[in-house]
Amino acid sequence: MKLSKPTGMKAFTIVWFGQLISLTGSGMSFFALTLWAWEKTGQATALSLVGFFGLAPQVIFSPIAGALVDRWNRKTSMIISDLGTAFGMLVILILFSNDSLEIWHLYILAMISGIFQTFQWPAYSSAISVMIPKDQFTRSSAMISLAEWGSGIWAPVLAAALIGRLKLSGIITIDLITMAIAIFALLIIVIPNPTRSKEGDESRGSIWKESLFGFKFILARPSLFGLQMIFFFGNFFAAFLGILSNPMILARTGNNATILGSVQSIAAIGGLVGSLIITAWGGFKIKKVRGVLLGWIFSGLFFFFVGAGQGLIWWSVFFFLSSLVIPLVNSSNQAIWQSKVPPDLQGRVFSVRRLIAQIVNPLGLLIAGPLADKLFEPALLTPSNDFTIFLSTWFKPGPGAGMGLLITIASFMIILVGFYGFLSPSVRNVETIIPDFDAE
Repeated sequence: MKLSKPTGMKAFTIVWFGQLISLTGSGMSFFALTLWAWEKTGQATALSLVGFFGLAPQVIFSPIAGALVDRWNRKTSMIISDLGTAFGMLVILILFSNDSLEIWHLYILAMISGIFQTFQWPAYSSAISVMIPKDQFTRSSAMISLAEWGSGIWAPVLAAALIGRLKLSGIITIDLITMAIAIFALLIIVIPNPTRSKEGDESRGSIWKESLFGFKFILARPSLFGLQMIFFFGNFFAAFLGILSNPMILARTGNNATILGSVQSIAAIGGLVGSLIITAWGGFKIKKVRGVLLGWIFSGLFFFFVGAGQGLIWWSVFFFLSSLVIPLVNSSNQAIWQSKVPPDLQGRVFSVRRLIAQIVNPLGLLIAGPLADKLFEPALLTPSNDFTIFLSTWFKPGPGAGMGLLITIASFMIILVGFYGFLSPSVRNVETIIPDFDAE
């Protein structure tokens, strides 16, 4: 008797579970590599460059990847992405095992993995759009956030607990096993091909034409473009928070991996709780854009306090609160786009959407590290003028103080970005201005 492959919500749940396992392995590797890089260099710049080389190809190749995803089978695209990432981690494992791993190797391998990762997000997002009904879009996005944040709870704790015994090589081996599980999950389910839309047929042509189509689609809809510009500016400043938080905590605690892992896990608990709330609630039924903008404002507001404080409890409280609202941002935004863009166009449109939102991330990463190492850290290490002495009343002088100040400034800018969205009628009313794709 031949067993049929799972479809629909059951298939999505299987893929989701595979991604949950894989994300745990990836989180463990990221934690272990962060410790290795920090111990080897002691500089935020090294970490920011790894992030830059991982993100840059995802931005540059997004339009082409999106066009290919719309041409290829969604499942195939996701498997190719996972295999490419696994290849990069395998090379790191071999180099480390032979005592040959250097920081510059991480830059190259991050770039290679970044190219393959470019296919993952548009393929995954557009696959969901044809696997489950529209009224489940917000909930499915929340489940994805649940996997991301859930893995973030135990990945740092597991990595911190195991790295002394298994070393970096053992952590990477675990990561490779979890990637194999994610690929197996994809192999045993069915992802249907999207129904072809009129606009999709009209956009067919050369790979160059199809790569540019996402720009044409978004620019023809100023409200969607305006919504994405919120992420354009917000992500620029969020890059500062993402790349400086770990080295700031390590600098403030004398390289205490246990404290760093604990803070990361508690932050992930915040994201997990937020995801559970959205999964149960389903998000805003109307005016989902409110979830996007309020999420940006409150995330920035809570992170505003991270830089000035010290200690496990202080950091844990505000990391938790900031993470709590992030699933509201992402699930609300994803539901808007999945409702407005025909599924057979989502590979191209979502890739360009990702490009718009993240093109400034590499720039933020390039700026944040050197700005912290060369300007902010020296200025607050030993305050020497009236201004830095004044700042030292809020940011206790010493290693990590400059990074803390930079985090606070970036958080304030994120708050302003969220308020701007409410002040823009085009963004505020995006859901009424742009009809759903199945209502046109």
